[in-house]
Amino acid sequence: MRVGLLTEGGYPYASGELSVWCDRLVRGLVQHEFHVYALGGAPSRDGRHDGGAVSLPPQVRQVRTAPPLTPGDGGHPLPRRGRRRFVDHFAQVASAICTPGPARADDFADGLYGLAALAREYGALGADLRSEHAVRILESACRAPGAHRALHGATVLDHLTVADALERRLRPLSLDWYGDDALGSVDLCHAVSGGAAAVPGLLAKRFFGVPLLVTEYGVQLRAHYLREAGHFGHFGHSEQADRPGYAERGGQGAWTARFGRDGVPSAAGALGGPSAGRGGSRRSPGQGAYAGGQPTERRAPLSTPVRAVLATFQRRLATEVYTQASIITPGNNHARRWQEKCGADRAKLRTVHPGLAADPFAAVGEAEHGGDPYTLVWVGRVDPGKDLIALLHAFAEVRRGEPLARLRLFAPPAEGPAATAYLAHCKALAAQLFPDEAADAHTVGDNPVSFEELGGPEAPEPADAYAAGGVVVLSSVVEGFPHTLVEAMLCGRATVSTDTGAVVEVIGGTGLVVPPRNPRALADACLDLIRDPARAARLGAAARARALELFTADQNIAAFRSLYLEVISRAPVHRDAVDAAGGPLPFGHPAEARVPVGWRGSEAAVRAGSTAETSRPGPFAPVAAKPVTTKEART
Repeated sequence: MRVGLLTEGGYPYASGELSVWCDRLVRGLVQHEFHVYALGGAPSRDGRHDGGAVSLPPQVRQVRTAPPLTPGDGGHPLPRRGRRRFVDHFAQVASAICTPGPARADDFADGLYGLAALAREYGALGADLRSEHAVRILESACRAPGAHRALHGATVLDHLTVADALERRLRPLSLDWYGDDALGSVDLCHAVSGGAAAVPGLLAKRFFGVPLLVTEYGVQLRAHYLREAGHFGHFGHSEQADRPGYAERGGQGAWTARFGRDGVPSAAGALGGPSAGRGGSRRSPGQGAYAGGQPTERRAPLSTPVRAVLATFQRRLATEVYTQASIITPGNNHARRWQEKCGADRAKLRTVHPGLAADPFAAVGEAEHGGDPYTLVWVGRVDPGKDLIALLHAFAEVRRGEPLARLRLFAPPAEGPAATAYLAHCKALAAQLFPDEAADAHTVGDNPVSFEELGGPEAPEPADAYAAGGVVVLSSVVEGFPHTLVEAMLCGRATVSTDTGAVVEVIGGTGLVVPPRNPRALADACLDLIRDPARAARLGAAARARALELFTADQNIAAFRSLYLEVISRAPVHRDAVDAAGGPLPFGHPAEARVPVGWRGSEAAVRAGSTAETSRPGPFAPVAAKPVTTKEART
């Protein structure tokens, strides 16, 4: 089948976890033809891929790019007739995002698709979305009866800010991707994140009936709430900001503008991919331009009315994406619960864990030596969400109970002033808690805590870091899908982790889990494994077996191979067959293609019913499918 892969700011132009995952998916599904549509990618000539960060396999037939737009790229104002339609549709959107409650969800969808049809007919809508008409519509919607009470004090500056933000978020409506030679020709749209990346998939379904599959390893709405609800507040965060609707109520959280509750950088909130790994996702030059992301680590806080309107917009968009998607694949049950709270139908949800390549960790995992039992290992990127402060205090307790214990922390080079300052703070605390110790007056003192660079001489590969100790520690207060924990499991190491994000789901009883922000409990768990190496070895073996069963790249690819067939069998695209002159072609599709049950014949048998051979399989895949109920058959 022909798959339209929808990305934003990542594959194939930027390196990082998302690009690695996309590339692995494309290379694993060699039987399909991929057409990549990248929002916010690197500039290209004629929308073609011209030397991005990732080399493309042959099954990627084309790459079309929508580079970031500047304010002057918004096109010309609409003519009078188009302007009247714009006012009607934009008023529907404005009313829906200024009024709380689920009753206005239909108005939002009607207005969104109306603007999309208008853009398809007249071109870009940027000039009108930033016009005085748009600002006046927003002002009227904020003052209308039933509007959110947080909007009653909105100023003209707030309306201008909202209009500018909506213009950026609605730019995908004005792309030239919605034609028979683009998304209209694919059999399936696969959006690798929610938010802006899924908008082209919504329009492809609206205009051409193409089914949509959405993969979210980090829930976009949740990342938006936390990004807009708060900023740094003494290396902590507000648990209230983790609840849907908090940003809409104008709440003040205490988390950073860069790191979300999932441990995903806010810039990667536009990515939505599995980016909570060793170094996080790297940002491409235009990343986040369509989702309103900011390249700077800190920015001026938005006013309460602006946050309320933008949060409601993201909520409405997420609800529409979940409603129109044929299947939604969260990366863990933690993200799945968020999607259900945001309106996703439970019947559409399929949890697919992001797989990791197991081969780089096989040598360590299968080795007889399980590492130094007295050495604790921590691997990850340095940021406050990892709570290294609590880990250092916990290790102080470990040293009191076991003087031979050591702690080795492996991290990539710190990126940005915030991470650099936090790393310096951690090193100063380690020097204070553990002054250089010497056995006697004639030996050199040695600190039991060492900060080492991942990729350096001591650990050129991640597997070398895990091989350095017998127990791996994860002390995070913020975590999504813990990639470093899965890597430790693949290496056959016992783990001690804090109960946050999807940690319990990943561990599944093969490691010790303690509450976050509890150094005493963390220290006790580490001491239990240090003093009982046999138990640590048993837990490590069980962890490796679990990781090989559930969290490998092969498992991930096999899951999407099955999901592609499921989507296309339930919602095939019915296109009228035409001949070389563009006229109708009777019997262009075999009769079996319209049977709403699984067809078990061979591909040759299916094609035998057709009078014309096509260049690629038709919309109905000749594979065994699950039986369909009577109700589904009628639809």
